[in-house]
Amino acid sequence: MTLKGRHLITLLDWTPEEIDRLIGLSIDLKKEKKEGKPHKALPGKNVVLLFQKDSTRTRSAFEVGAFDLGMGATYVGPSGSQMGKKESVKDTARVLGRMYDGIEFRGYRQADVETLAEHAGVPVWNGLTDTYHPTQILADFMTVKERFGHLEGIRFAYFGDARNNMGNSLMIGAAKMGMHFVAAAPKALWPNEELVNTCQKVAQETGATVSFTEDAKEAARNAHVIYTDVWVSMGEPKEVWADRIRALVPYQVTEDLMDVAREDAIFMHCLPAFHGKDTEIGAEVAASFGDIHPEVAGGELEVTDAVIESGKSVVFDEAENRMHTIKAVMLATLGGRDV
Repeated sequence: MTLKGRHLITLLDWTPEEIDRLIGLSIDLKKEKKEGKPHKALPGKNVVLLFQKDSTRTRSAFEVGAFDLGMGATYVGPSGSQMGKKESVKDTARVLGRMYDGIEFRGYRQADVETLAEHAGVPVWNGLTDTYHPTQILADFMTVKERFGHLEGIRFAYFGDARNNMGNSLMIGAAKMGMHFVAAAPKALWPNEELVNTCQKVAQETGATVSFTEDAKEAARNAHVIYTDVWVSMGEPKEVWADRIRALVPYQVTEDLMDVAREDAIFMHCLPAFHGKDTEIGAEVAASFGDIHPEVAGGELEVTDAVIESGKSVVFDEAENRMHTIKAVMLATLGGRDV
């Protein structure tokens, strides 16, 4: 199967077989890297990384992946482009498409990455928008497959803001891959009905299930995977912190919640995670909102430090797998290897 010339905008555009093949290629590339086997399959090609939002993992994964494949990579940060300021997204796409073989975009509006894909003439990869985060899901599912050997039938429980880019994308990915997805969140933070209905239709074809509950322990029961994400996304105002913390404290991932899941359950988080006061934001939130909940006073928000540092946590496996899956996406869509 060839994936040459394809965009990665949302996993809704990819079939279960294509997703599975990409994960398989990612596992192969990880093995080759560990064994020291070079795979510079794309010498002479160049990619550009357009970042409106900073990121440790996404930037590092694309740059190291590109270098491993023999490509050049140009990083354009939040202040390094005129896109959307003096130059339209459409014009930016047509300019960069003449200079680069592939374009990564990490920013705010899903419409922007779609415009880039429509006009660039080269593969465009969504490194994160406010709506979707498909490259993260590939890394997450690679990690699950490494741990359990399969994706179909996995019980996947997500806790927190279920209508953010991670909640949306995990639901889509689980529906595509025949997993049993449940999100635990207040009803006000469930995904929009149209997207849920789309995922329900996909699930009917793959044997997956998609459900929602306001009961955290109900969602965790018999789960293979316990997953959470930050409660306030980058770019949201500070004013939402207090309300969001009050709404989501019941969905904090604790050791007690992990004990409700299967004995072999794993904890996952796309990172960065707030699990102490050793970050500026963690310390600020603890000082400002610690009176809401005892663990918040310690800087622990969506997950406690005991869970993220436990043997059940695979968050750093996930982080590494960002590189292998992103490398697979670039390799396959730029025609360096079939899947």
